[in-house]
Amino acid sequence: MSLLRPGDRVALVSPAGPADPELVAAGVAVLRSWGLEVTTPVVQPWSLAYLAGSDAARAAEFVSAWSSEVEAVFCVRGGYGCLRMTDLVPWKDLPPRVFVGSSDVTVLHAELNAAGIATVFGPMPGTHAFAGDPLAQARLRDVLFEDARSWTSGTPVVPGTARGVLVGGNCALLAAMVGGPRWAPPEGAIALLEDIGEEPYRLDRILTQLLRAGWFDGVSGIVLGSWADCGDVSPVLLDRLLPLGVPVLGDFGFGHCAGQWSLPLGAPAVLDVSARTLSVIG
Repeated sequence: MSLLRPGDRVALVSPAGPADPELVAAGVAVLRSWGLEVTTPVVQPWSLAYLAGSDAARAAEFVSAWSSEVEAVFCVRGGYGCLRMTDLVPWKDLPPRVFVGSSDVTVLHAELNAAGIATVFGPMPGTHAFAGDPLAQARLRDVLFEDARSWTSGTPVVPGTARGVLVGGNCALLAAMVGGPRWAPPEGAIALLEDIGEEPYRLDRILTQLLRAGWFDGVSGIVLGSWADCGDVSPVLLDRLLPLGVPVLGDFGFGHCAGQWSLPLGAPAVLDVSARTLSVIG
């Protein structure tokens, strides 16, 4: 993934839910303070209030952004909707770009990674998690401008080391992708997992679906992020994941949490649970 520099042009897109214009404006102001030239979303309101626009309009905006003269594409927010428009995008025809998003955008990360494009799972400009969180902003900037490649955090759960491509994101979206064309991670992958608003029994169902589908069969290690508004999910995570017998690092601080790390997906990395480090290699 190439680094950004002051003066670069970047595009904001709305592949999922509608964003608060005031939050988008605040996020754009931060990006411009980094010296970036920013193009804002253009999709029109849709009859389904939880979507930023029609599937065709959101997909067209997304493709147009990638095809324009920009260095990066940022999703303004998640919510819901990426899964509806993913089959309308010619993924293999997209040129290399820096890409940032999280939550529902997990779906788009998987498609881009499968096309050979590394991405960044991080806070989005049209959300409080970006506009109102200077630490999360700084951590994203470190990845985009300073080439941050190693992170130390978390609590060891299962000791060991693992080496593989980073995959994953939001658990509910990973489960929703099962049965689609790019639902399974590559052999030896290191899985990043997080979620929001899923009670323990619902997270149990999500993980059980992924286990039964074979999603974890080739995973060599697991890094757990935040579980905002999920209650006490520790017993569920231990019950469902420990039998896999792979290294597990918990509480790593990415996902829906304050000061979240921005982490690459689709990039080779090494996980060292005892040292509490995740490092991109190559």
